[in-house]
Amino acid sequence: MSISRRVFLRNGALAVVGTAALPFFLTRAACGAVMLGANHRLIVVFQRGAADGLNMVVPHGEDSYYAMRPSINIPRNSLFDLDGFFGLHPSLSALQPLWEQHQLAIVHAVGSPHPTRSHFDAQDFMESGMPGVKATEDGWLNRALRFSHPHAQELAFRAIALGPSLPRSLSGSEPTVAINNTHRVGAGDSNLDAVAYSRAADCVPHRTVQEMIDAVKMLKSYDPRKYTPIAGTHYPQSRFGDSMKQLAQVIKSNLEVRVCFADIGGWDHHVNEGNTQGQLATLLRDFSQSLAAFWTDLGDLAENTILVTMSEFGRTARENRNCGTDHGHGNVMFVIGGAVKGGKVYGRWPGLDQSQLYEGRDLAVTTDFRSVLGEAVFQQLGSEALIHAFPGFENGAGFPGIFGAQAL
Repeated sequence: MSISRRVFLRNGALAVVGTAALPFFLTRAACGAVMLGANHRLIVVFQRGAADGLNMVVPHGEDSYYAMRPSINIPRNSLFDLDGFFGLHPSLSALQPLWEQHQLAIVHAVGSPHPTRSHFDAQDFMESGMPGVKATEDGWLNRALRFSHPHAQELAFRAIALGPSLPRSLSGSEPTVAINNTHRVGAGDSNLDAVAYSRAADCVPHRTVQEMIDAVKMLKSYDPRKYTPIAGTHYPQSRFGDSMKQLAQVIKSNLEVRVCFADIGGWDHHVNEGNTQGQLATLLRDFSQSLAAFWTDLGDLAENTILVTMSEFGRTARENRNCGTDHGHGNVMFVIGGAVKGGKVYGRWPGLDQSQLYEGRDLAVTTDFRSVLGEAVFQQLGSEALIHAFPGFENGAGFPGIFGAQAL
């Protein structure tokens, strides 16, 4: 099998470069892409540990915020003002150009309706897409893939996660791939070295496994160690920065990736959270610079890409005695994309007065996280995928309306 050919779309037509035989999985992938038209991608980034949404997107127009956080608040004169009421933490300044270009939308007071403040349970519920249902066997992204456009189901690398194991979101009957480090792909004796894949029991067809092996070989042929991002791209020297860089490399390797997953930990700041400087500020700088670099690195591919960030729950509205915050409820999500109606903070703001707080201590949830993810799934993977991604969820309030372009 030769891996020297490339398949890509140019002006809606299939173009092949090379002279040797093309791997079968890529032939079918290319044909499917032609029928699909644009190559739509959905990227999910999980902030593990419960990020402090109130200090990420600050309600500086509400005096209660400053009263409840005397030592960790973000001063008004340090913020990037968004709309006169909300402002971005200064360490998120790398995302400011995306906001100004209307490619970044923010949803505030968003989260899970389940009241748990357990990291394990909350992450499990959000990744399964079934809050409160512990018996759920698969993840919402895996279910969405199962019912996505039929031609997309022919792709060997249609869903990929960066990490040593598959995340809960991608676990299930649909074959999905986790790569711990693209630099290690093909480094050992096995063609699936550093690669894990999802399967239902032992019933993955031989063809699927072989095509994953072929795809890994093709990825290796691009020599990830020599990957050069687009000019002007500056990834942080961090685990998350490296993950986003590797995702960009995989997406641009002509493997027809449809869904990607990455995570970044360290958000559980019970002690010395800091304000414009400190633990949270340092992590937000890494987070925002990595996302901004990834978006720049995608180049023209960003037009048909949507990236959504999420965290298991927010933090308490009041700071604690250790100048930190404890496990809360409502939080914030970012949505970045070419089809996004950005430059706007979505969601109904519940307020921070004592009577408005959830259980007297937390930002209330007014937008279910499944509404945001569901709109992204509909936009990128189609209506059938949406129906099955979150079974039993009836979004009476409708989608937030973040996207302007027509979905698949």
